[in-house]
Amino acid sequence: MPSIHRQPGRPFWFCAFSIFDPQANHSKRVFRSTKTSDRKQALEICRAWHKAALLARSGKLSVDAAREVIARGVSDVFTVTNVESLESHSVKSWCETWLEAKAIEAGQSTHDRYKGIIERFIEFLGAKSRRDVSTLQANDIARFRALVAKERALATANLSLKVLRVCLGEAVRQGLLTINPAVRVKLLKSSKESKRRPFTVSEIKRILKACGDDDEWRGLILFGLYLGRRLGDLAKLTWRAVNLESGEIAFTTRKTGRRIVLPLMQPLIDYLSALPAGDNPNAFIFPRAANAKRTASLSNQFREILSDAGLVEPRGHQGRGKGRSQAREPSEISFHSLRHSAVTMLKASGLSDFIAREIVGHESAAVSRQYTHLPTDDLRAAMRRLPDVSKP
Repeated sequence: MPSIHRQPGRPFWFCAFSIFDPQANHSKRVFRSTKTSDRKQALEICRAWHKAALLARSGKLSVDAAREVIARGVSDVFTVTNVESLESHSVKSWCETWLEAKAIEAGQSTHDRYKGIIERFIEFLGAKSRRDVSTLQANDIARFRALVAKERALATANLSLKVLRVCLGEAVRQGLLTINPAVRVKLLKSSKESKRRPFTVSEIKRILKACGDDDEWRGLILFGLYLGRRLGDLAKLTWRAVNLESGEIAFTTRKTGRRIVLPLMQPLIDYLSALPAGDNPNAFIFPRAANAKRTASLSNQFREILSDAGLVEPRGHQGRGKGRSQAREPSEISFHSLRHSAVTMLKASGLSDFIAREIVGHESAAVSRQYTHLPTDDLRAAMRRLPDVSKP
């Protein structure tokens, strides 16, 4: 049995416990300092060492088991010297807690995507998900990433990894983890993945023409170009964000939570002025898009417009017999390409990369350091360099 002792002239308690020596095939007694003068703390430390020694003797002291012993030992040490116990979570309980917080911050479609990834991860871990979150290793996450890539697609595997990085990163900030094991796992690379390219001015005009009588999609495309916003953000824009008197629009991006104030370019002012006036500031500017259940459905609608414009091949509705693991071939153009178009056109007009990315809301340390508060007039002057695609 373990025991603690004081030595004359020494401030710390010492722990006496047994360690099994497999070469000699017998146990030997060891005497080690707990590095604490608190008797209760020393006793808990000694008990943790004794538990680890027993697991080692039975051949069950794996890395996971050692981490769990340490985690519980630290928690016990904290508890005996503090009124409140040290907060701890199993992998499962922490992931569920994180999901609850994200339900408030993220949109419904984003939260559903996070939930699906977390549920698959918990199912993959099995009984291990009930262990303390501090026992989680990079190897566990790497094996999960590999399984998702095998069963679904590389893009899905990389998204799953990114979500786990954010989830466990919050656990680090809460003091439940000292390091984030997910950041030690690399994203998968694929030669099949194509990079998004910007639209040319002539292509944008073809897209607007393909909208026909659909004024709402025409407005979404103009806003996507002249504000550089994501489709999900534009779908939820309300009239409260618009100030036609000052010629500005102010909103908070859902992905980054960043508050942005941008000038309204003339094509946007013309579009908004032509819409029926309403008294409800919370009314959506694009009501059909706002009522769409998922952003993915809007993306599919935009692809049909691209098809009508002759920029992409129409998608067939017959199955290919490849199963869910075979993702569609990625397209180099999508609604997101409008953001690339805005940056490309602004840079081509002579603006610095920093200012161009600030206008469309790209997050980077360099932008945050140098262009945290660009005056609206400066942004307006910069954005006037964009061509007017609303004119024939």
